[in-house]
Amino acid sequence: MNTFEPDIFAERETLFVEVILPLSLAKNYTYRVPFDLNSQVEIGKRVVVQFGKHKIYTALIRNITTKPPIAYEAKYLLDVIDSAPSVTATQLKFWAWMTDYYMCNEGDVMAAALPASLKLASETILILRDEFDEAVVLTEKEELIVNALKKQQKLTINDVSKLLGQKTIYPIINQLLDKELILVAEEVIQKYKPLLKSFIILNEFYNEEENLKQLFSILDRAPKQLDALLAYLKLNKQGLPIAKDELLEESNCGQAALKSLIDKDIFTVLKRPVSRLASNADDFSINFTLNTGQENALEKINTFFEEKDVVLLHGVTASGKTQVYIKLIEQIIENSDGQVLFLLPEIALTTQIVERIKQYFGNSIGVYHSKFNNSERVEIWNKVKHGAFKVVLGARSAVFLPFQNLKLIVVDEEHEPSYKQYDPAPRYQARDSAIYLAHLHQAKVVLGSATPSLESYHNALIGKYGLIEMKERFGGVQLPNQQIVSIAEETKRKTMVSYFSSVLIKDIDLALSKKEQIVLFQNRRGYATILICATCGYTPKCVNCDVSLTYHKSSGKLHCHYCGYQQSSVNICPACGSVHVEQKGFGTERIEEELKLLYPEVSIARLDMDTTRTKNGLQQILSDFQDKKTDILIGTQMVAKGLDFDNLSLIGVINADTLLGYPDFRAYERSYQLLAQVSGRAGRRADQGNVCIQTYDAENRIIKQVVDNDYIGMYNDEIAEREKFLYPPFSRMIFIAVKHKDFNVLDKAAMFLAQTLKAKFGARVLGPEQPLISRVRNLYIKQIIIKADKHTAIQKVKNVLRETLTEFNAMKEYKSVLIQIDVDPY
Repeated sequence: MNTFEPDIFAERETLFVEVILPLSLAKNYTYRVPFDLNSQVEIGKRVVVQFGKHKIYTALIRNITTKPPIAYEAKYLLDVIDSAPSVTATQLKFWAWMTDYYMCNEGDVMAAALPASLKLASETILILRDEFDEAVVLTEKEELIVNALKKQQKLTINDVSKLLGQKTIYPIINQLLDKELILVAEEVIQKYKPLLKSFIILNEFYNEEENLKQLFSILDRAPKQLDALLAYLKLNKQGLPIAKDELLEESNCGQAALKSLIDKDIFTVLKRPVSRLASNADDFSINFTLNTGQENALEKINTFFEEKDVVLLHGVTASGKTQVYIKLIEQIIENSDGQVLFLLPEIALTTQIVERIKQYFGNSIGVYHSKFNNSERVEIWNKVKHGAFKVVLGARSAVFLPFQNLKLIVVDEEHEPSYKQYDPAPRYQARDSAIYLAHLHQAKVVLGSATPSLESYHNALIGKYGLIEMKERFGGVQLPNQQIVSIAEETKRKTMVSYFSSVLIKDIDLALSKKEQIVLFQNRRGYATILICATCGYTPKCVNCDVSLTYHKSSGKLHCHYCGYQQSSVNICPACGSVHVEQKGFGTERIEEELKLLYPEVSIARLDMDTTRTKNGLQQILSDFQDKKTDILIGTQMVAKGLDFDNLSLIGVINADTLLGYPDFRAYERSYQLLAQVSGRAGRRADQGNVCIQTYDAENRIIKQVVDNDYIGMYNDEIAEREKFLYPPFSRMIFIAVKHKDFNVLDKAAMFLAQTLKAKFGARVLGPEQPLISRVRNLYIKQIIIKADKHTAIQKVKNVLRETLTEFNAMKEYKSVLIQIDVDPY
């Protein structure tokens, strides 16, 4: 046997790959590997596969084996996309854990984890590019496709298959994509393309001084072209190509003059890939010193890390937690060359923290969130994978990035509900997922908050996490002066001015007279919460959901905040014909209008979902407030998250009762957190700030605890209730949402499923019950809850539940019923 035979044998070995498809499939699918691709397949690489009759998908190799599937004959995979794995082995372990823990499918996790541009589309139309290089060398089959596209404008995959008389057309399509001749609307489209920028370089002929002199004399009659040449020579100090836009700006010669120089072969245009990510070339330096409280906190964190993997940093608002994080990150980068993940609840709302940290870490920092387009996300993904980014700031989806040497995860504002993904699956909690991710990387975790979640604080008190307290604001600034104002009392005395109490008006006047800024908080957007007929009580409702429509004056329409449905406003009651249609309730839009009537000379802005829909809308509003162009900012809970303004002295809570009355076991905890966080925005620099909380329920325990800054009192009250009624952290909860467009089918299905589960789990199963919103997007909803105490083996519960749901879904009469599982639904 010669030395080449083992390699030849390996190449001819029949291999099969188990792949993850970006679909919600209960099992992964297995494909056969063509012999000529044997050497290319590797776990973590992307491959092109056919699934179903005609659909093409990007899948990820999960496993490689020589055993064929038993239940079906394996199809051949069509192509291998990657030269190196796109996903790491640790990521695949993380995906497997998330699939198991949150009871979803691995395809759900893949769809959430990979940037869209790393997933091939599944459609089927090929289109010729508007502009392409006619000089590109084509094979005979490629030329057939291009000529057909010139005549027909678009071709389906089946058309191409018939045109070429063969089925294996995908490699040919890939070649046309690589040559940038076609666009593929759906079908093996490599969506990510590097951003190409035009650079200008002088023809080598003119490097000779004599030739350059002749060129000057020739261009004497074309002054604009001469300006372009002079500008090029001025900029070209190191002999490198000059960016086209930079040359145009420097010379002011215009596009026509530059084009003439290119046409004359004096200049040559080069297309080069450049980063889409903003560059920050600041030097890496930490130019501040910690105060005593911060030094103690940092020292204690490092001490706890010797024994514990997770530390909770409980520091009051403006205590300087961010600077402690920065010092921790500095230690990691300097001592271990490791990577750090810094999680923020909503990256777009914490631009100030992002900018502050960018100042210290320059180009070694990456930011990852939904505001980036797909191509930008791929660049960040690749830079994290190759270790170019040492620090990543991100929202919850950043836990899916391909870290190579992760050493520390910081979860800022760890109590925030934004860390929970509700739809679609996987319905994960980023804070909890980050702790498991750190475990896989043998990294450490810091959870930080002024108002920690009850679960985290409980884990710290029982010794599972380390606990560090920072009880004083940075620089000795006092916590804001808070006062409660009874709306009922002010209404009785007739001292309310629109929605503003006399106390709040007085505070606003004082702040404005000192040229200080104000934030007013109302946790509802829109103009009027509902419209109601005063004669018959009719209220316009959404046609798709079981909710009343909210009136938005800016659009003049009624909006559904659940499905996006809109309709024209109602002036005449369609039920009884009465013209007495009244507006009840109020949102941020109404507050803004009323305030402008009271203060016509004052600059007022609004911060809510409606004003921040554009990519830079939020940034513009916050920049204007930072630059003191805005005097009063009215907002929903967005204003509570991470904002830090040096001239903000007054916070006004318009109506605290909208938070407290929500039917949820977390309502009081969330109300405390939100009110305390909003209040914490005031007076964060030199002077003590003021907070005015308006409420009908002035004696409410939570409001008093917010005013007294009594987190411990709130925790003790709430934890006693949780223990008494067996709510988390003393139990684990799984919500099962049962949905169907026909209420009768839903009712029968939900009852059957609940009885089946009660036979297995007994009193641990509650329901089925209608949730607060019982119909969304034309689907009726019923909810079943499994509440298992902490002594119950939750993994066994999940296994039995999964088996039960598989059997339920297989029943013919319930096949059309949609089931959604939410583990830890809070």
